[in-house]
Amino acid sequence: MASAHQGPAIREQDLPVHQAAGIQEQDLQSHERFEDELIMHLERDQFVAETSRPVPLAALSARTRAALWALRIFVIVVSAMVIYVFIKQLH
Repeated sequence: MASAHQGPAIREQDLPVHQAAGIQEQDLQSHERFEDELIMHLERDQFVAETSRPVPLAALSARTRAALWALRIFVIVVSAMVIYVFIKQLH
């Protein structure tokens, strides 16, 4: 009696996080390609109407919003420092 040993079926939740994310990313990429193909066949006015729709704001936690504000402030401070050093080196 010969029987082929079949391993247990692998479910997405059993995969490591990076492999499960890869599967979801592939699904998203195929969906995006489908939408891109649809957009390519739109007339100009339909294309403009479709692409000018505003994107809704993402729901972010208070911690994430605070981190983004801190990043904005950091960029402004560093930019000011770079401009100051540049102007100082001109003299």
